[in-house]
Amino acid sequence: MKALIAEFLGTLWLVLGGCGSAIFAATFPETGIGFLGVALAFGLTVVTMAYAIGHISGCHLNPAVSFGLSIAGRHPWKCFAPYVGAQVLGAIAAGGILYLIASGQMGFDISKGFATNGYGIHSPGGYPLMCGAISETVLTAFFIYIILNVTRDDSQTNVAPIAIGLTLTLIHLISIPITNTSVNPARSTGVAVFQGGWALEQLWLFWIAPLAGGLTGALLFKVTQEKTS
Repeated sequence: MKALIAEFLGTLWLVLGGCGSAIFAATFPETGIGFLGVALAFGLTVVTMAYAIGHISGCHLNPAVSFGLSIAGRHPWKCFAPYVGAQVLGAIAAGGILYLIASGQMGFDISKGFATNGYGIHSPGGYPLMCGAISETVLTAFFIYIILNVTRDDSQTNVAPIAIGLTLTLIHLISIPITNTSVNPARSTGVAVFQGGWALEQLWLFWIAPLAGGLTGALLFKVTQEKTS
């Protein structure tokens, strides 16, 4: 139960910090933080929470991470569904907080996006479904592969949170223009349920592609570990 509470709080923090920066600060008049700031915000949420709750739950904050770790034998399958449930609930709670704040501004229009993920006409750069699927799958695969390597028993685990946070930052720098960056089904769900409409219609991609990436990253880890053992 402590681990599930930690995953709930950690994912809430990730969505609050990452999506919150996109909603409130990315294009703020004259002093907006832009893509770089949003990418860094997502990375910082992972770094801070990894140090805060890593010893409690492993700080997954992402169903694709839990999936990849389970496939690699680093997380018990019996804990997979409860972890995902806690992550999704944390993300939705964060989405609710963001909605309460954002809707207080005069002229607020949630149809403009609300930091949701999308493809086609809802992609920031107008990228079609295929491009979004490739981006989300490949980047998630590398994310999981890096996580599995930097958290090995023989690795420098004290700096692993920094490596993981920087990886997530880099991923956002690459793919914000493509899909607004998911690589995390919980993060996508947390804001999509409040935006509704097209965000919910396209949400399927941001579950399937990251989970496929989680599988790929875990398999790549197992293959390379076998080669070096």
